[in-house]
Amino acid sequence: MKISGIKYLVNQGVENIWKNKMMAFATFCVLLISLLLVGVAGLFYININSMILGLSDKNEIAVYLDIDTPQERVTEVENELRLIDNVDKVVFISKQQALERMQNQIASKGRAIFNYIDGYDFMPDGFSITVKDNDIIEETTARIAQITNVQDAQSSPKVAEFLRELRQVVSLIAGAIIVALAVVSMIMISNTNKASVYARREEIQIMKYVGATNSFIRMPFFVEGMVTGLFAGTGAFFITMSVYNAVYKILTERGALMNAFGIGNIIPFEDVRLPLIACYLAAGSLIGAIGSVISTRRHIDV
Repeated sequence: MKISGIKYLVNQGVENIWKNKMMAFATFCVLLISLLLVGVAGLFYININSMILGLSDKNEIAVYLDIDTPQERVTEVENELRLIDNVDKVVFISKQQALERMQNQIASKGRAIFNYIDGYDFMPDGFSITVKDNDIIEETTARIAQITNVQDAQSSPKVAEFLRELRQVVSLIAGAIIVALAVVSMIMISNTNKASVYARREEIQIMKYVGATNSFIRMPFFVEGMVTGLFAGTGAFFITMSVYNAVYKILTERGALMNAFGIGNIIPFEDVRLPLIACYLAAGSLIGAIGSVISTRRHIDV
């Protein structure tokens, strides 16, 4: 086919949107809603997963050194800890800080005992360690315990196991929801496209009778569906952006409470903006174009 012929068919496809604006608008709305449903479900999943990872960060390894460990050796131990693959952050806790933490954790009536304590040299220096992979925190704890001058290393492997299982359950549920929404969306889009093409069945059959090839008939519908899908993807993106930013602002304004539950790990929209608009535009144009072409098959075969 010549370039002029392709240009003509493309122009016809664009013009058909205006000529059949009611059906094009119906297709646009269905595509828009479908993209929003799947997109919001996907964003919900990645944020829930991020929150669970935020909770994982609170599962730390507490390291206690021998009381008589010299300061030079404390620095060496800190460097050794940082070299362990799974270690993310290492925070030094001095003897004085350890004593203050103990005072804060003991009820007010029990704090009287500290009036009889002189100094804090009886407390060990230590470290608070955050790991990269919470699933292997038990192995990391065992490795830390083998370092010279480490008196004890403690973690909560049961918490790590619970978070791992929670992440798996959330992934399964979110995956099932996304697949279900995608199937429902495809059914809705297919029915809408069929209705749109059915309303123009006589036009298609006349073109077939006068000798038009199948590809010649389908091309305007392909372009029409693709353009409608691009508009739907663009609309879905801007709606998602507005709602997402509004929700993000509400949650971040309650920073202290959110961070306490790990919700401070909600992903900023800027971090997902480019992948999201790419997915919306690609999915909208592809589904719109293919759906329109498939729906013409019944009326082309005359």
